[in-house]
Amino acid sequence: MSGIQSQKNILALIPARGGSKSIPRKNLLPLAGKPLIAYSIGQALASRWINRTIVTTDDEEIAEVARQYGADVPFMRPIEYAQDNSLDLEVFQHALSWLYDHEDYTCELVVHLRPTGPVRRVEVIDEAVELMLDHPEADALRSVSVPERTPYKMWRIGENGYLQPLLQLPDMPEPYCMPRQSLPEVYWQNGYVDVIRPATILEKGLMAGEIILPFITTDPILEIDYSDSLPKVEEALLKLQRGEWPEATQEKRHAA
Repeated sequence: MSGIQSQKNILALIPARGGSKSIPRKNLLPLAGKPLIAYSIGQALASRWINRTIVTTDDEEIAEVARQYGADVPFMRPIEYAQDNSLDLEVFQHALSWLYDHEDYTCELVVHLRPTGPVRRVEVIDEAVELMLDHPEADALRSVSVPERTPYKMWRIGENGYLQPLLQLPDMPEPYCMPRQSLPEVYWQNGYVDVIRPATILEKGLMAGEIILPFITTDPILEIDYSDSLPKVEEALLKLQRGEWPEATQEKRHAA
């Protein structure tokens, strides 16, 4: 059983619907010898903290493959929560409510692992859980990284057809004309791992809440959105299996 060091109920929830549009049957796509969903399942099972791993899916074939790789699939996700525009919030609300209503199961933390971002290190997942456990005041933790481009140099087109800056600063009239080093530091939510308190989801009706811990990652972020990303992801998974990924040194995560 995974999570042998944990005396708390910490749940990994892996959402995997069957109706992917960009790459059909994406969650079952074979990569480096395994279906895509197997990687997130394996990472959750290898965690020192996670002691239950559930796949929420509307698809019987995905459910069967998930069970073969060690995940629990105690329910099938209703079709209304498996649409292109379905929100993470309603998927997680359904899962946590079902577990409480049918099993009287509750957990202290929910670890959100997206199968479309399979290139992860288990030790980084565990660091995220530990940081959240150290901060009982936090509603959630989100993994973030430094973006390639600052949003202070981004624009939108207003109703009048003219450019308007996306962000402004009270003490800087034209931030989009300033060197990046002069602008505030910003972070991009990268989807590597998120950790949420069930009360944030069930009682506040939010996926992150008001008090959100930053979890800074420097590992390269590789996601499967379109078929042209597959070779790079597969190469990274093979490197990860050989212990060669990532090459960059991991910086220490911190909370604000």
